[in-house]
Amino acid sequence: MPYTDEPAVAIITPTRLRTERVPYLLELYASLQRQAVPFQWVLALDGVPLSRLPAVLREDPRVDAVPLPRAVGAGAARNFALNEVTTAWCTTADDDDFLPEGSLSIRLEHARSHGLGWCAGWSADLHPDGSTTTWHCPTPPGFHEPGAVWRFWKTPDSTIPIGPTTLLARTDLIRGSGGYAALPQGEDYAYLVGITGGAPGALLPTVVYHYRKHPEQMTAHPSYPAMESRARVFAWRHGQHLAALREGLKGSAKTA
Repeated sequence: MPYTDEPAVAIITPTRLRTERVPYLLELYASLQRQAVPFQWVLALDGVPLSRLPAVLREDPRVDAVPLPRAVGAGAARNFALNEVTTAWCTTADDDDFLPEGSLSIRLEHARSHGLGWCAGWSADLHPDGSTTTWHCPTPPGFHEPGAVWRFWKTPDSTIPIGPTTLLARTDLIRGSGGYAALPQGEDYAYLVGITGGAPGALLPTVVYHYRKHPEQMTAHPSYPAMESRARVFAWRHGQHLAALREGLKGSAKTA
């Protein structure tokens, strides 16, 4: 599918520019430059000034930095970044991860050619020794109607149905679903449920995201498990109530 020089996809990345993570951020930048799709990269600087952003990023016109005067957390930072997105399609990437070649184009072309609202893929864990392990999520590859993905999330404690960072979605769908939930963590679980519940989409049996495993990652922090179950319950119930609303609307249509 041909592309113009205008950006076709926005990538949202929240970051606090922690010293140990800046090299990872620059690796993410390098991976974006290898994509075949023109991009807009929106960096939400979560409580850090623009002056701390590496000069190479400040000087690239494809990079839009959004300095936030105080730290608000990844979910809120992503929502503020969403305000600056100018493209019809959008995805997200954490500041310590990166995209393999073809990641944007394969999802965008599939979504466009089939008239979908979203397209996702598999993610692969990148280990410190450079090896990778592909995660095959519970949702099977193929097309999925609105709400179908949530049904592969059997209980709040079960494995989530799709990796949220693998989702590429229409920007209007993201905005219409409310973006990211107001949670200190696990906000992307609710985002996943809202996006896949709002429009038909597809999961590709292809790795589109590399999730870096390292000691400084947020999920490795000792305090992370404390609120994990609450975030999961919130997101799971979000899907449960969306399903009930859809059933109610179907019932109303039949009796009208």
